[in-house]
Amino acid sequence: MNILILEDEELAARQTIQFLEQAGLLTEAPPVVRSVEKALSWLQTHPMPDLLFSDIELLDGNVFSLYERFRVTCPIIFTTAYDQFLLAAFRGNGIAYLLKPYSYEQFREALDKYHFLQSSFAAPTVPAAAPEPTPAALSPEVLRELSQALRHNAQPQFKQRFSVRMRNGLYILQVDDVAYVQADEGVTFAVDGAGTRYPLGGTLSELERQLDPARFGRLNRSELVNIAFIEKVEPYFNSRLAVKLRGSSAALITSAAQTPEFRKWLEG
Repeated sequence: MNILILEDEELAARQTIQFLEQAGLLTEAPPVVRSVEKALSWLQTHPMPDLLFSDIELLDGNVFSLYERFRVTCPIIFTTAYDQFLLAAFRGNGIAYLLKPYSYEQFREALDKYHFLQSSFAAPTVPAAAPEPTPAALSPEVLRELSQALRHNAQPQFKQRFSVRMRNGLYILQVDDVAYVQADEGVTFAVDGAGTRYPLGGTLSELERQLDPARFGRLNRSELVNIAFIEKVEPYFNSRLAVKLRGSSAALITSAAQTPEFRKWLEG
């Protein structure tokens, strides 16, 4: 079975692959594509997969811009952290969705729906000259409605939670609880108000594009700060600023190059 995964979060992609293995559908690891442009390139140079697992927000934009540019005819199971994307329209078109974080049981239900639709339409009930349309394809009307929902709903454009792999499984960290994000020796961490560090997938620049710029501002090359956790800002050496966080004795320091932009960001 040929499967394609469109997913920008490494942990989420691993979970999808793990669940596919658990369901006995994999003979080899499926390709994982993290951006709209790379997905377009992949689809243009490979045969259509049998099934596509698709996140909605990829590294370079929402995935519906891909489906407007390239006609995907295979069934799509959407995997998303957002619940405001016309889910009824997905059901009406035979497209399943999985709301992150999801369990293996929910994943299995989506696969069962795919297999049911596949078997239901395997044998045509109309003459060959007038084949019944594939139920899993997104119609132009649904695409327009989904795209409009994305444009007019600002909230889902930015990440709301992180799935963090811990020793006992996946931990769900709400973005509201992140005081700052820090890159340290090649690993990016989210740090909460208590100072607990959570390893994340992706670079700091990639995460910066996924976070609301009105809430998270860049301090320097290795740190972003959540304005909700800033208690006060004080002058520091060499035209830099010391940013004190609520409930913490530590201070984050802006770089001299970033200080002017950080001041503008503070003023809104």
